[in-house]
Amino acid sequence: MNLPLFDVFASMPTVGVVAGVLLAFFVLGYTGAPLWTWALAGAVGLYGGGAPLWVWIPYGVLVAVFNIGPIRRQVSAGIMRLMEALQFLPTISETEQTAIDAGTVWMEGELFSGKPDFDKTLDQLYPELTDEEQAFLDGPCEDVCAMVDDWQVHQRGDLSSETWDYLKENGFFGLIIPEAYGGKGFSVAARSAVVQKLGGHSVPLAITVMVPNSLGPGELLLHYGTDAQQEHYLPRLASGEMLPSFALTEPNAGSDAGAMESTGTVFEDDDGELKLRLNWGKRYISLAAISGVLGLAFKLHDPENHLGKGEDLGITCALVPTDTPGVKLGRRHDPLGVAFYNCPTEGEDVVLPIDAIIGGKEGAGEGWAMLMDALSAGRGIMLPAQAVGGGKHVTRVAGGHAAIREQFGLSIGKFEGIEEPLARIAGYTYIMDAARNYTNGAVDRGEKPGVVSAIMKYNTTEMQRDLVNDGMDVLAGNGISRGPNNLLGLAYQALPISITVEGANILTRTMMIFGQGAIRCHPYALKEIEALMDGDTKTFDDAFWSHIGHVVRNGVRAFGLSLTRGRLASSPVSGPAAPYYRKMAWASASFAFFADLAMGSLGGMLKRKEKITGRFADILSWMYLGTAVLTRFEKEGRPAEQEPFLHWSLQYTFAQIQEAFEGLFENLQVPGLTWLLRGVIAPWSRLNTIGERPGDALGGTLAQAIQEKDGAREWLTEDLYVPQDTDQPLGELEHAFRLSREAYHVGQKMKDAIRDGTLPKKRLHQLLDAAVEQNVITEDERDLVHRADEAREQYIQVDEFGLDEYRQSGLLPGQSTDRGALDSSIVEALERDVIDEEVTPEDLDDEASVPRGDGAPDRVGGGEADADEPEPHGAA
Repeated sequence: MNLPLFDVFASMPTVGVVAGVLLAFFVLGYTGAPLWTWALAGAVGLYGGGAPLWVWIPYGVLVAVFNIGPIRRQVSAGIMRLMEALQFLPTISETEQTAIDAGTVWMEGELFSGKPDFDKTLDQLYPELTDEEQAFLDGPCEDVCAMVDDWQVHQRGDLSSETWDYLKENGFFGLIIPEAYGGKGFSVAARSAVVQKLGGHSVPLAITVMVPNSLGPGELLLHYGTDAQQEHYLPRLASGEMLPSFALTEPNAGSDAGAMESTGTVFEDDDGELKLRLNWGKRYISLAAISGVLGLAFKLHDPENHLGKGEDLGITCALVPTDTPGVKLGRRHDPLGVAFYNCPTEGEDVVLPIDAIIGGKEGAGEGWAMLMDALSAGRGIMLPAQAVGGGKHVTRVAGGHAAIREQFGLSIGKFEGIEEPLARIAGYTYIMDAARNYTNGAVDRGEKPGVVSAIMKYNTTEMQRDLVNDGMDVLAGNGISRGPNNLLGLAYQALPISITVEGANILTRTMMIFGQGAIRCHPYALKEIEALMDGDTKTFDDAFWSHIGHVVRNGVRAFGLSLTRGRLASSPVSGPAAPYYRKMAWASASFAFFADLAMGSLGGMLKRKEKITGRFADILSWMYLGTAVLTRFEKEGRPAEQEPFLHWSLQYTFAQIQEAFEGLFENLQVPGLTWLLRGVIAPWSRLNTIGERPGDALGGTLAQAIQEKDGAREWLTEDLYVPQDTDQPLGELEHAFRLSREAYHVGQKMKDAIRDGTLPKKRLHQLLDAAVEQNVITEDERDLVHRADEAREQYIQVDEFGLDEYRQSGLLPGQSTDRGALDSSIVEALERDVIDEEVTPEDLDDEASVPRGDGAPDRVGGGEADADEPEPHGAA
């Protein structure tokens, strides 16, 4: 053909032509070019290569098929039929669908995309407390910590009655409730800060405050309650007049809430009013035994369709006043001896007005959606706050102990074997606190990031477990000897609780973070599944072919970024964080590509490949945690003292991502491509690692930083309760630590004198008098060393008990004359005897206010009800 430049490639070197084609493919793939651009590039290639007419005709047909919507949809319809026949995509149950629909997709969507917008991840709210919130943290929070002796709480099996009254009087139970209802109306960041501070001092104290301010009646009422319900309950909850609890878990319905056996039946009483008859058996319900209102989740049945929604309405939430006849309370579990109220509760034929349903009649059947929506935010706030508080406490204790505890004439913190766990403690605490602030900012802006909440819950509680174990290793004998002076024993004892509650960690990792995250966060997967379920060809067509382009783009990006070790990616910042942003782009592209490869090859089977989904969850988790660290470093002004923590945290982050990828490459089976994963990609990944663990020198820097006075030891444990009173064990440690740091230079002087021969080679404490005589140190410095030694000696002592004392002194909960909440104003306000296990009609005082349970004003007095007023709790 006599056309300009037709067959021009024939005059070029073959190597150059091939290189040009590959470059064009790479550029189009890396940038995610649209399909028409690929078609145009293909046409240029055919033209330049002098393709004959018989090649152009099928090429034109293909271009038409894939670029003309109505034609392409015929292909998509065939793919849909094939997928349905093969049952390729996962089926989604109603409860799963509700969980997927709950909340919002936030930064996890960016990380899942394969091409995250780091300007967006950085441009997020980094919350600060208001003056009022900070004053509460510095005042009442500090005061209540000073009131609580955690060992006494353990011995008593409860907080003291004085503490309960203080919590009530100072509004601790109403942090989440708006000021209009008498609450504090604190931000998410403030509520997190409160729980963090309390959690760093006493686990039972933190849980007691956490429960009313997280998932439960208060939060559900705020979002879904009727005006009458809000006006009735919220002021009482805010004042502490009524403590809330929420009953969800059952013996046969833990992680699988769909197996719930508790029931509610709608019926019409003799006066024609709609009522609920409730029966339940719940366990592990915090605060239940001393609560005034029980939030209850149950399956609602309406056999006569009174509500017009069918016979089986599904999971529903209602408010049950605990003095209602048929409610059984008055017992408690013993969760590893940790002294917070965790209780079973039962209900037998408990009758309430229909308006007891949260949200009224409209809320019938909406309970699961309510719970998932609330959990999508709450799970990521309170438990992580407690974990961070624990991390700060361990950092303070382990760092101080390592500095003042001596063996072989040296502080044990100088030994590399001790530096290793200390570095993890410091690094984990830095990472967790960064993620806590990052997540709090999102929720304060109105996000409800369900997958991020699962990431936070799982990873912070697991890191807390690791760092407490590390702290116990550092404290050694001081950690295992129980008693009032043990600074870590009770925290160690409580570790499995946070691992288990609000979604057991095994399930959270394998099912929620990636299992639901792959559907929820993927830009196209959910659209494809829903379109397939609805038979919507047009939506499926749009999503499916966009998905194919998405896979190609991420595959090319992953390849290019791996070859260049991330250098092709841009960074939103300069400075020490920039290389890590580029690596994060590399990690995201690789994660997104291999996630699509797994979903494309395994389809619905992927849900059952939990070892595979767990590794994907680890990668997504650490990408999020690393992003939070990068944001912290930039938002706080790139402080020089944080640079080692930035490097340690990100190096550790990418090492965890590398480990997870290696596990995937060795275990993921892709039909036809498994050999490529095992034989090519896995070896290449080991040679070209995305990250390796921090080196010994960097870890040593972190370890020493938390053993020094001021500096990281202070800013890393900001807002931790640190008593100055040496009668408190942490105060005693702090006193010994301060003196040892002040005396440190004296020891250095004496060591120099030994090296130059002025003093003989002996233990330093044996040379103090000689050092004074030789004018190496002053008398004041000798006295300082003596005081430091005395304080150190006092601190390292462990608790001991006489044989009879140990056997008889009531080392089990429940022996104290102070009965805690049972003697406090919390229980005095209840209209029932909390010791009784079941409320019967005879227990109700006729002269007392009888709660209706529907948000309407209570009826007071023992007179007969008006003719048109039904008995509040009477059965039909």
